[in-house]
Amino acid sequence: MTANARPDFATDDDVERVLVVTAHPDDVDFGVAGSVAAWTAAGIDVTYCLVTDGEAGGDDRAMPRSEMAKIRQAEQRVAAGCVGVGDLRFLGYPDGRLEAGQGLRHDLSRVIRQVRPQRVVTQSPDRLWDRIYASHPDHLAAGEATTCAVYPDARNPFAHRELLDVEGLEPWTVAQLWLMATEQPNTWVDTTDSMDRKIRALHSHASQMSDPAGIEQRVREWAAMNARAAGFPGGRAAEGFRAVDTR
Repeated sequence: MTANARPDFATDDDVERVLVVTAHPDDVDFGVAGSVAAWTAAGIDVTYCLVTDGEAGGDDRAMPRSEMAKIRQAEQRVAAGCVGVGDLRFLGYPDGRLEAGQGLRHDLSRVIRQVRPQRVVTQSPDRLWDRIYASHPDHLAAGEATTCAVYPDARNPFAHRELLDVEGLEPWTVAQLWLMATEQPNTWVDTTDSMDRKIRALHSHASQMSDPAGIEQRVREWAAMNARAAGFPGGRAAEGFRAVDTR
């Protein structure tokens, strides 16, 4: 169930492919894994694009950062499998030093032209002052670069010309941009039936989970709060987004 989208906004019935772009492994599972599980169950193809490998995560100072990157990639692949996703793209940008520059816009435009999704989901480029942890600078940069790649880069044949002239990637217009972690959600997805899969996906990130039970409790509380904001009946769970028509 998707609620409160504008009447003229394209629905899941118009969507065959979704691209989710996040800064780090596990960001996708906190923000959108419940919706992803619902989409894949409905036959929608979902691709993940992880901008960094998350090598700056974890508390083990003795572990080489290259090893942490391998661990987090592997954890993300397991987590993706929990919600029906098998196509993952890792861009390998440095964790903690992400900037929304032309290089990242170029690489995200490439992925958009390759995947050709109707919907792109990413992190909001706007800082949340009451939830500062949701506004990691890498999140903001990933959201800004993805927004720029959706419009105008990926659809413009004269942007990043080598994508067309050398790689043969035709421009692609994304119809919908959905933003996670936003103060102005206007669209909610009922994730009641997919919450257990979302939790399994989150628990797959064992290297980042010092308190799995506490995280599960908070995630379920957030889902219930979102459901109330969406006007769903009691006992439901939801994820909220700012949906933008980008056609």
